[in-house]
Amino acid sequence: MTDTDNAPPAAKPCPICGKPAVARFKPFCSARCADIDLGRWLKGSYVIPGEPVDEAEEGAPQQRERED
Repeated sequence: MTDTDNAPPAAKPCPICGKPAVARFKPFCSARCADIDLGRWLKGSYVIPGEPVDEAEEGAPQQRERED
């Protein structure tokens, strides 16, 4: 048996910059890259493709008039 048989799998690189990931910020290499990714999520840059939905079909609750 060789040392390569027992070696842990190679760590995946940071998805933002490609540098090796750091355990503290996994899967990122730094807080900066983690913040960049969070910003992309919050701005809606990451989108899962799907069929377009009409606003009327979204199932938003209809507003009722209040009876006071």
